[in-house]
Amino acid sequence: MNTESADPDLTPMLDVVFIMLIFFIVTATFVNETGIDLPAGDKKSQAVSAIENVVIEISPGDQYLIFGKSVDFRMLKNRLAAYYAENPERPFVVRLHGESRANNLVHVLDVGRTLGINIKLADGA
Repeated sequence: MNTESADPDLTPMLDVVFIMLIFFIVTATFVNETGIDLPAGDKKSQAVSAIENVVIEISPGDQYLIFGKSVDFRMLKNRLAAYYAENPERPFVVRLHGESRANNLVHVLDVGRTLGINIKLADGA
């Protein structure tokens, strides 16, 4: 009786697999995907975000409030000029109540324009 090894020879199969692998690597098309370049965080932007907004509120009774304190409309320009002199990069935001009159908003925006301050409307205003 002849007892030969029953193990198959896998060498030709491995040769074919390597040849196919090389073929697929060579013929593959590589896609160069474009991404979004995000600005690197720097200390200046972190410092600016830490600055508190100057919030000018116009209440239903047409009263001006800065940081929750009542300000007479004749003194509004002086107060805003003082806050602007402290830090010109400080954001100014006006928040008005739904029952307040539009001319009060115009007054605040005119004062800001006179002083060179960019005053923005708060969300939901």
